[in-house]
Amino acid sequence: MGNSCVLDRMKLYQILLKWPAASSLGIEIKHKMKFSGCPGNNGIQYETNNLDFKVRTDGTIYAAHQVQIPLKQTVFMVTAWDHQTLERWETVVRLLVGEKSQHNGHKQKGKKNASTDLAQQPSDTLLPWRQPQNSNGLRRQKRDWVIPPINVPENSRGPFPQQLVRIRSDKDSDIHIRYSITGVGADQPPMEVFSIDPVSGRMYVTRPMDREERASYHLRAHAVDMNGNKVENPIDLYIYVIDMNDNRPEFINQVYNGSVDEGSKPGTYVMTVTANDADDSTTANGMVRYRIVTQTPQSPSQNMFTINSETGDIVTVAAGLDREKVQQYTVIVQATDMEGNLNYGLSNTATAIITVTDVNDNPPEFTASTYSGEVPENRVEVVVANLTVMDRDQPHSPNWNAVYRIISGDPSGHFTIRTDPVTNEGMVTVVKAVDYEMNRAFMLTVMVSNQAPLASGIQMSFQSTAGVTISVTDINEAPYFPTNHKLIRLEEGVPTGTALTTFSAVDPDRFMQQAVRYSKLSDPANWLNINATNGQITTAAVLDRESVYIKNNVYEATFLAADNGIPPASGTGTLQIYLIDINDNAPELLPKEAQICEKPNLNVINITAADADIDPNVGPFVFELPSVPSAIRKNWTITRLNGDYAQLSLRIMYLEAGMYDVPIVVTDSGNPPLYNTSIIKVKVCPCDENGDCTTIGAVAAAGLGTGAIIAILICIIILLTMVLLFVVWMKRREKERHTKQLLIDPEDDVRDNILKYDEEGGGEEDQDYDLSQLQQPETMDHVLNKAPGVRRVDERPIGAEPQYPIRPVIPHPGDIGDFINEGLRAADNDPTAPPYDSLLVFDYEGSGSTAGSVSSLNSSSSGDQDYDYLNDWGPRFKKLADMYGGGEED
Repeated sequence: MGNSCVLDRMKLYQILLKWPAASSLGIEIKHKMKFSGCPGNNGIQYETNNLDFKVRTDGTIYAAHQVQIPLKQTVFMVTAWDHQTLERWETVVRLLVGEKSQHNGHKQKGKKNASTDLAQQPSDTLLPWRQPQNSNGLRRQKRDWVIPPINVPENSRGPFPQQLVRIRSDKDSDIHIRYSITGVGADQPPMEVFSIDPVSGRMYVTRPMDREERASYHLRAHAVDMNGNKVENPIDLYIYVIDMNDNRPEFINQVYNGSVDEGSKPGTYVMTVTANDADDSTTANGMVRYRIVTQTPQSPSQNMFTINSETGDIVTVAAGLDREKVQQYTVIVQATDMEGNLNYGLSNTATAIITVTDVNDNPPEFTASTYSGEVPENRVEVVVANLTVMDRDQPHSPNWNAVYRIISGDPSGHFTIRTDPVTNEGMVTVVKAVDYEMNRAFMLTVMVSNQAPLASGIQMSFQSTAGVTISVTDINEAPYFPTNHKLIRLEEGVPTGTALTTFSAVDPDRFMQQAVRYSKLSDPANWLNINATNGQITTAAVLDRESVYIKNNVYEATFLAADNGIPPASGTGTLQIYLIDINDNAPELLPKEAQICEKPNLNVINITAADADIDPNVGPFVFELPSVPSAIRKNWTITRLNGDYAQLSLRIMYLEAGMYDVPIVVTDSGNPPLYNTSIIKVKVCPCDENGDCTTIGAVAAAGLGTGAIIAILICIIILLTMVLLFVVWMKRREKERHTKQLLIDPEDDVRDNILKYDEEGGGEEDQDYDLSQLQQPETMDHVLNKAPGVRRVDERPIGAEPQYPIRPVIPHPGDIGDFINEGLRAADNDPTAPPYDSLLVFDYEGSGSTAGSVSSLNSSSSGDQDYDYLNDWGPRFKKLADMYGGGEED
């Protein structure tokens, strides 16, 4: 291949085709074009990405069929392949569609044909603002041209900037024009993809394009003069990025999972795989085709599946899918663009995993034709035999799960077959106890099937039925009482040793020679005995219907029957004895106590009787007063109300209050009748107008006379008086105890304590007071020895002292004010009162409280005093000396 072919591989060809515009649709286009330097005899093959056009081996471009070109141009890519060197070249071909003149070659003077004009212009120059002149030299304004789109191939290798087209105005010969472009890709993001030479109008692309990033651009071309004035109207420029096959098909999923039933017919749909190509789907670059590369395993055929090359649908193509042989297939699917051309297209692969799903095409089969087992009699929920089956379908699925049925051999329903969910075995289980004496063996016929029905055309196997032989073993069964509970009836009171009945048991073991022994298990009143060999029941005591062991006239006892088998077995039976009542209980009078007024016709006593027997050995009752003693019938009388009730009342007009024992004879209606003499204690008492006993009357009725009652009242008064005197004595003693006490405890005496209320000077050294300065001297010797006229105001003068009022121990609150005033007057008239504050206790105000000091400021003494002596009292009285002894103020 020569270098000229390499140089021309990115050349942009423009081919002008002329035909009548009215016939632009459906015209067959044939145009020969050869690539210079690329002769067809050098093994070069050509392809296009436009299905409407083909390239022959000699480089001729022709229309493959009738085409419709709606625009004035069409653009497509031509690729050249060298099979010897494996080199590849590409070029873009632009076919321009022109208009053929419909006049018979007659052209007006001064007017050019548009196609001729276009052909005379350079191939990369656009004159969008052409304005032809008329014959008079005047310009006629025409509408703007529709500029055909500018096509730019993506992934161009440059060099950049690469010229696309030149834009110029026919006014550029008269004035200087500046060209510019605006829009996305120029002055809007992405910026500066396209640029234009403002002087020459040449438009460039500055970097490789990516159609998948942006497929088209819409720009506007502007022409202005040097002063920025608009020379031409803006023209729209449409730039389309020509797609290149630079993207492989991408599967949506790398692994696809599908399933198909085993035994499916050819053509059964399995799944769909999908791959997307980012290239232009309207061209071969984005047209994806599918094919199956490999199938694993290749059994029973290497081509079990096929795929629709356009839709990606995978279907079965061969019969013979059997899950029991192959459970899963792995299919590698390849997607190739360029319509599946493996030489030029880009490919990608994905994995399709096809699972062969199970159908019930294998009936379950017993592993043996007969099974056997053994079961002891009288046992339930016992597994007798395990039935094993084989099923080649998918385990633990409805196609595999076994269902067992007993067809024959068990009419009474002693057995059932349950399926083990893990092993799928059939467990023959006893659900109804079997009896060795009735059936020594069972011959069962069982059948097995699946939960799911068999697939169409599959028949049950002869091995789906089997026989089961079950042997019954004899065990020692316990004796039983045929009539349990057994009920007998007899009268109460039968004598001891009376034979009541024979309570015998039966041993079900007919084939064993065994003896049965009887014993007593429960006899609450210990009234019965049983013969150990024959089970005869006799009385051991008298049976009493009124006993606490009788419930609803029935007495129950339980007996035990045991055999001598190995091991021994025993059974129990209950004997119920219904006791018929006899008249063996006399009636009892009710109530036992009552009260009545001492005068008749005010109230009466209602009496009745209670009998432990039952009808007819109870009422009606007969109530009578005995004839002895005679006072009973003299004072009392009985009036019959009905068969069960009567009234007891006074016969005389007055009966002294007190307690009376009244005997009454009560007789029942039994055969023979029984009677009983009962005593009722009657309290006779005085009553008020309502017929109720008064309090005094109740006491009198208890047996106390009037004198006794008065004595009791006097004793109560004396007791209350003694209690009152004791309380008065206790109060007086408490008062005397308080009189002897001091009003204030020593620790609460404030006369020897200094209370600091405030500090107005002196500092911390003033806190240490000498309390001895405030104490009154205990002796007066140092005062008497002083010379006359020399005296300290803090010393007590010698003389008579006034008598202060005596402070009461517990003063009355009303006397406190008077007491304080008297003490104040005595202090004012006291010549021995010191000039310093003295602490006078006026009253006790509680624990911890202190009495304030009473100053002698209201003293009646008059005249000026000399306070210079305060300077002699030391530093603690320096403050007072400064306040009162400092002389006259200035």
